[in-house]
Formats: sequence, structure tokens, C-alpha cells
Amino acid sequence: MYNDSTADFGLAERVRVNQQRLTANLAAEYDFIVCGAGSSGSVIARRLAENTDASVLLLEAGGSDDLPSVWSADQWHTNLASPRDWGFQSAPDPNLHGRTLPLSMGKVLGGGSSINVMIWARGHRSDWDFFAAESGEPAWNYESVLKIYRRIEDWHGDPDPRYRGTTGPVFVQPAPNHHPLAPAVVDAAGSLGIPTFTSANGPMMEAKAGSSITDLRVRNDGSRESVFRSYTYPYMDRPNLTVLTHALVKRVDWEGNRVTGVEVSHDGQTRHFAAGTEVVVSLGAMHTPKVLMLSGVGDENELRRVGLPVRQHLPGVGQNYQDHIGFDCMWEFNEPPPQNFRSEATVMWQSRPELEAPDLFACEGAIPKTTPENAARYGIPDASWILFGALSHPQSRGRVRLTGADPDDPVEINANALSHPDDLRTAIACVEFIREIGNAAPVRPFVKREVMPGSLRGAALEEFIRDAATTYWHQVGTAKMGRDAMSVVDGSLRVYGVENLRIADGSIMPRITTTNTMAPCVVIGERAAESIKAEHGL
Repeated sequence: MYNDSTADFGLAERVRVNQQRLTANLAAEYDFIVCGAGSSGSVIARRLAENTDASVLLLEAGGSDDLPSVWSADQWHTNLASPRDWGFQSAPDPNLHGRTLPLSMGKVLGGGSSINVMIWARGHRSDWDFFAAESGEPAWNYESVLKIYRRIEDWHGDPDPRYRGTTGPVFVQPAPNHHPLAPAVVDAAGSLGIPTFTSANGPMMEAKAGSSITDLRVRNDGSRESVFRSYTYPYMDRPNLTVLTHALVKRVDWEGNRVTGVEVSHDGQTRHFAAGTEVVVSLGAMHTPKVLMLSGVGDENELRRVGLPVRQHLPGVGQNYQDHIGFDCMWEFNEPPPQNFRSEATVMWQSRPELEAPDLFACEGAIPKTTPENAARYGIPDASWILFGALSHPQSRGRVRLTGADPDDPVEINANALSHPDDLRTAIACVEFIREIGNAAPVRPFVKREVMPGSLRGAALEEFIRDAATTYWHQVGTAKMGRDAMSVVDGSLRVYGVENLRIADGSIMPRITTTNTMAPCVVIGERAAESIKAEHGL
């Protein structure tokens, strides 16, 4: 049984019996088909299933989340490179000395929210106002999204009715039982002029800079709260919600320019499920553009290159790829620390004072972590800790491409990290300021020595950055929302030129949000559900 301190064991048995019955008697048609049970798809399936007259099929390529590595917060890292990880790799990147980046993505009920570090970071005011401006839809602006967050949160911190809600499905609290290093990092940032906040998800998300203890989706007993468990699972005892695992969506089915259903690989067989009302694709920044292109939606030249027919020419499909590229700076503990695999302090700041919003952020971790290249160069003590700094809004853009017309052919991911010259300049500013935090007086009790990078300058620091660059696993942007020629969806997340097809996941972000992306993906799911309900009178 899933180790949830709020577990209803009667519900668990009802879910088991109901889903066993539903999946043994799969229907040929459902009102709504949601592809992907991650941080957006789980939300949409729940919200649609709230209407008992709507039949909902939720398809997930991965399997069960009822595993210790998922529910135990401190075991998150054991899911990487496991069957619960798609295990994507970027193409060799000339800007990173030809290195490839491991791009983990959840392949399990809950998606990334079942294997990530559980940070709840809403996105900055500037992010949501940018979404609204790009889409022309005011419902994406900061004040509108703040109302969604208040409605969905079950906040277990200091009362704050302006910013926090307490009656929603999303349990969140300040990092419980945090490592003593975390408040020291917050104090260190404060000693350098960064304002201190009680939470990253209140006024700090409206500020130019700030530091705080991190909000996590972890309960006091150390159990994870995934988005799937918060949203979908409590409704799986209902007859109108079917959750089918090990179901890989290959492409959508068509009638003219209208999507009528999906083609799925399940139990070694190809099956087709019809959608009476809509198909919603929530497969993430790699698989969403892949399924679109395999279905004939994308750049006509790219589709013809691999021999696919063109249903709808949308040149932005697979373009605009973004990720938070980060750099580990490391210090050795002065004495062996208590075991801790969480990130419990967050800092946001600006590389240039004239900016109106943060363009850099860092997360603390009481663990050793770096790339193989820098591990070989510096030697990594077991008892060490990191500040993992990143560019909030990288200017570099990558691309996801098909390598063939078969759904089993892998995608090619060109991350193009640090390809824009502004990103390298900002990365240098990032590492230099992280070193100031890590060497500031409040954290000295935790420092035996600085492990890396030390006082590098010029070309030597650039080389360190290219070897240190890795990913926060925040891949987004490959089917962006907007109104220009490269946009794939409109402000209601409907695919341009296609009927009955909507996209709702991180791929619709026109620009990556300032820090972690799980909480914004939940809002994307909520916004999609609102639009669907309004359009179909649910």
C-alpha cells in the first residue's frame, strides 16, 4: 500500500476493484482521452471526471507509482535511469565540449512529480504576465494564476490569505525537518543583500531577488505527494474515470482536420480509442511534439524529410526547446553531515541591476553532485554540499526532431545549451555570486574547504562552466502558446488548425518559468480544464 499518511484504505480497495473492472472492459469510445498522467494530465483527468456524465480515459506509458522509491522522498534519486525514467539524452553539444546531457523525465503515474525533488515553485509574476501577453488571454496573468494557486493549495505553513490557500488538493509546506545548512544559506544570501522571505511562493515571486526555505510537497513522515496522488487517485473509484498504464500513445486518429481518437500500444497490441469530445496531449516537451509530428502536425519540411504526410503545417512544433541549465559549485563539510537528499533553500537574484525580475536562481543540496568531467578533475568528497545555480530565462533555444516515421524511432534532442553568447556571460555571473554565498560567514561552520570551482577567472572559468553545465530536468517550450507563426496552441491551448485537440503540459510555455516547473504545470492543467469545461458546458 502506498505510504501516504492520509491514506484511506477503504478508498484503496475501491480503487483497485474499480480499475480492475474498468481496464478489463475497456470501451471503444470515451468522451475525453487524456494522454499522459504527469503534472498536467493528472489535473485534467480529475477535473473532467468531476462531472459524472463525462467518461475519461487517462493513458500513461509508465506503470504504477506504488513503490518505495516514489513515495519515500529521500529516494527520489534512485528513480533516475530506472524503468520510471524515460532516460532521454541530448545530442552531443559543441557548446559543452561535445558532452551529452542526461534528460530524465518521469515514466510512471505522476510523471515528473513522482521522481523529482518535490520543489513547489509557482513561477514569478513576470512569467505569468508574459504568458498573458504572448497568448492575448488575460486568464494567464499573474493575478488570475494567483487565484488558482490559492484555490488548489493545502498550505501547511504560516497563514497568509493573500497568497496561500488551505482547502485545495495540493499539500505543500516549508521543507520539514530541514538540514541546518538550509537556513545558513538563506542567511548567507541575506548577508550579501538578498532579501529574506518566509516562503518563495508569496511576495518573493513578485520581487527582483529573494531567498527562503524551499516549499516542498513532502509530508513530515518523509513521504512524497505527487500530483497524481493529489488529484487523480482520489477519483479512481468512480465509474467514469479509467486509468490505463503501460499504454504508449503513438499518434492521434483523424477524420478530415478533426481528431477522433488515439492509436495506442498496450500489452503488445495496437489499439484505437475514440474520443467523442476531445483528445488532450500532456506528454511533455519530448513526446508531445513527437506525437504531433507522427500525426502529421508540424513543419511540413520536417515531416516530408521522414516520409510523413502533412495534416497541419505548424513550423513551431519541436522548436523553442528550453531548459534550466545549471552549474554545481561545491564545498566539503567540516564534519560528516546527516543524510539528506532534498533541496531546502532557494535563492533568486539578478545578474544586472537594471533587470525588472530575477534572471538567476540557485538551490542548496546537502549532497555531492557534479558532472563526470568535473568529478574527475576535482575529486568529490563524500561529505560535501552544493549550490546548484541556473539561468532563469536562457536565451539559447534547442529543438526536438524525429529520426524516423516509426513511433519506436527515438527523437533527436538538440539542447543547444549556452549557444547564445548572453547565456555564457550570465552563467559566469551566476557562478561568481554562488561562490560568494558559499564562502559567506553564515555558512562557514559547514565548510572545511571549497571543492570547486575555486577562484577561476576568464577562459578557465568558461571551461569550468562548459564542463559543469547540466540540466534541472525542466524541459519545456516545444509546442508553445502564442499568436505568432511559430506558435502551436492558442490561449485556450487548442492546436491551431485542428479540431478536438488540445495540448496541456510544459511544452506550451512560450518561455520557461523562473525556477522549478512542477507547480506551473499544475496551473497549465487547471487552465486547460477550465477552458474545456467552458467550451463544452461541463
